[in-house]
Amino acid sequence: MNYSIPADVPKEMHDVFVKNMDRMTCGSGKLFLFAGDQKVEHLNNDFVGPDVSTDDADPEHLFRIASQSNIGVFAAQLGLIARYAPTYPNVPYLIKLNAKSDLIKTDQKDPYSATWTRVEDVVQFKDQSGLQVVGVGYTIFPGSEFESQMYAEAAEHIFDAHQHGLVSVIWAYPRGKAVTNERDPHLIAGVAGIAASMGADFVKVNPPQRDGKISADLLKETVAAAGNTKVICAGGASTNVKQFLQTLYDQIHIAGCAGNATGRNIHQKSLSDAVNFCNAIYALTVEGKTVDEAMNIYTDQRHDN
Repeated sequence: MNYSIPADVPKEMHDVFVKNMDRMTCGSGKLFLFAGDQKVEHLNNDFVGPDVSTDDADPEHLFRIASQSNIGVFAAQLGLIARYAPTYPNVPYLIKLNAKSDLIKTDQKDPYSATWTRVEDVVQFKDQSGLQVVGVGYTIFPGSEFESQMYAEAAEHIFDAHQHGLVSVIWAYPRGKAVTNERDPHLIAGVAGIAASMGADFVKVNPPQRDGKISADLLKETVAAAGNTKVICAGGASTNVKQFLQTLYDQIHIAGCAGNATGRNIHQKSLSDAVNFCNAIYALTVEGKTVDEAMNIYTDQRHDN
């Protein structure tokens, strides 16, 4: 796979960058990011409840899934990875550099997610642990009164990550009192352009909506605005497996997205179902399988278990 190597990746780090991109996308250029950063973002609301498997109450559930499934990369904060990853060294990891909870609502204060971890800390951790740390991620909230601070931090982190051959992913959510519609297609395209201006390798966005409906056609403007920065979509709240796979297929094959970032739809399931679902998502995203083929992988493996 020929990747677009940013000019801020030093020549001596080109091979490292390509290796990390290859590991994350499994040589396909398409990213299946398994998201575990909700332990902070949504507190325990995503991990305990009547429709959530009891497996999900234990943080190690995330790592068991990542270790036993076909995924591209598992994303979480450094502290959680440091606690559990030594037991699961086969997993490729992406470290989220910032995080905030959802306790403080937008009508109380515009969101600001400050840096927890610097890239140099990630590099030191990677060297000391020997773990497969292949990238870093950072969340920005365009429209917040604090956006300029987050932009400055994110841009610096991306540059530093590239200096060490690490892949960068920006989580980009328009949010704040100035934002009247977080899912506006034109606004989300603009947000993707911000991530591109920062030099991000991937930008994760919520799929845009019009009249309350999601359509892959609405994402075309976002993909165009992102340019060489590849667009991946958030999986959102848990939904029907077939519906999820069809939406993902359309995002890739109609809109031109480069994959997905999925959390709740995976980890709220039991371990066996979560692994089967990951394998179906991987088949569709990375291997180019159809919805029916991916669905067969999910159902056949469930029967085998």
